[in-house]
Amino acid sequence: MTPLDFEAAYAPLWAELEAVIRTAETKRKFDGARLATLYRRVCEHLALAQARAYPIHLTQRLEGLTQSAHRLIYRRHDYGLARFARLALVDFPEAVRAHRIYLLVSALMFMLPLLMAGWAVWRDPGFILHLLDASSVQEFDSMYGDSAESLGRTRSADDDWQMFGYYIMNNIGIGFRCFAAGIFAGVGSAAVVVFNGVQIGAVGGYLIAAGHAQNFLSFVVTHSAFELTAIVLAGAAGLRLGYSWVAPGRHTRLEALRLAARHAVVIVYGVIGLLLIAAAVEAFWSSARWIAPAVKYGVGGACWVLVLAYLGWQGRPSAAAKTGDEHAG
Repeated sequence: MTPLDFEAAYAPLWAELEAVIRTAETKRKFDGARLATLYRRVCEHLALAQARAYPIHLTQRLEGLTQSAHRLIYRRHDYGLARFARLALVDFPEAVRAHRIYLLVSALMFMLPLLMAGWAVWRDPGFILHLLDASSVQEFDSMYGDSAESLGRTRSADDDWQMFGYYIMNNIGIGFRCFAAGIFAGVGSAAVVVFNGVQIGAVGGYLIAAGHAQNFLSFVVTHSAFELTAIVLAGAAGLRLGYSWVAPGRHTRLEALRLAARHAVVIVYGVIGLLLIAAAVEAFWSSARWIAPAVKYGVGGACWVLVLAYLGWQGRPSAAAKTGDEHAG
């Protein structure tokens, strides 16, 4: 490839990187994942230009681009409140949407087993003994029954805080397993997500068939918006790791794994936040029997709408901002 052909083929990509750098320097706002992708591509182009001894003006342009992008990516970050706000309001929902294919796969692996197990156990409550041991089934009966000792009984403030700590440890453990197991070519994450779907579906189907639907559904409806979403997101992050190991592209497997982890870890931060919220809601709201089930259903529905709207729309540039960027370009 001649220098002219080389420049003609990749000039649009270089121009895009220049635009991203210019936007980041003037507005302090940029798509980190896209910047990283463009930076890697231009580094490859620079190596090719140097190896083929292309004209100095071409290599100098690529050197300047890579240096500017490197400074932008590896500059010292602000870890204060501003950085936290950007992570919560922009980076996390953007990362979720950028991984939408993995999110869809993870959601299907969770929801299909959940629905199938729930339907099977609802049709035949005895089927749950093929999935759970008898002592666990008896425990769920006592937890969600109508007795005074069931889950949701009146508790002291100390008990609520103890349960809050327990839910944090339990929820974070599940989320971490969903993500970290992805290192095994994604199979581990898939297995953890499917297992949780089967278990939750089986328990739900059994309790509904046993006549405990109101106690069970009113208890889980609110915190499930955060907890189940977090499980699916952690599974998606794990699948991202696994795919990088199976299909590393032009990188070594370790390099591909490191790059994938850098992108997926933003989702993991968000998952931790969602699980902390779920633990607080479960300890202080879901278990409060003095709150009418109808109120819990209403609040639970609002939480589901809030979570889905947050992940779907939060952090997107406004129409005015898009128009301004197009005119500036």
